[in-house]
Amino acid sequence: MDKKELHEARTNPDFLKYLELTRSDAIKLKNISGMYDVLDKFLILDLDEDKINDLYENILKVSFERIEALVSKNKKLTLEGDELFYIRSFYEHSIEKWSYDSFEGAKELLFILTQIVDDEKLLLALNMHLVMCSKEIGLDEFYDNYVDAEASNDDEKYGYFVVNYKINVEDFLKENKNVLEKEYKNLKHLMD
Repeated sequence: MDKKELHEARTNPDFLKYLELTRSDAIKLKNISGMYDVLDKFLILDLDEDKINDLYENILKVSFERIEALVSKNKKLTLEGDELFYIRSFYEHSIEKWSYDSFEGAKELLFILTQIVDDEKLLLALNMHLVMCSKEIGLDEFYDNYVDAEASNDDEKYGYFVVNYKINVEDFLKENKNVLEKEYKNLKHLMD
């Protein structure tokens, strides 16, 4: 969207009314994909921050409930349907914690994701994130030194996650095998 289209969307009363109704319905129905759709629109249009925060809180609440139910059935999550959004919310929450140097909180969420995600490419990335948090490498340093910001994802489902790097992730994880094993041991109680 260009500036003119953004302005038109922000000031169109019918669109804003529709967006508010959609937001309210998605929250009421605990519709994760609907909440994310509205959240993304609110963010793009730079709308009411309180409503953005409320949407995000509801997304996390629904995700935690649904992930807990799936994990209790020993089910792994895929990057398909609503499960993609559950994973996305946990991932975004871990990145948010990491951005505030809350390494322990980020590690806990990343570890849980490593235990419930059924996707090899994302799992490698999550383990790399876990090692970085274990070494207390700040998020900015991580992006500057490790993330290949120029790379594009060959599959749309990875668009929400950092999965492209300047280094070979498998080699990095082999070199940091002891760090990863220690974290897995220290965090395994989270899955009990």
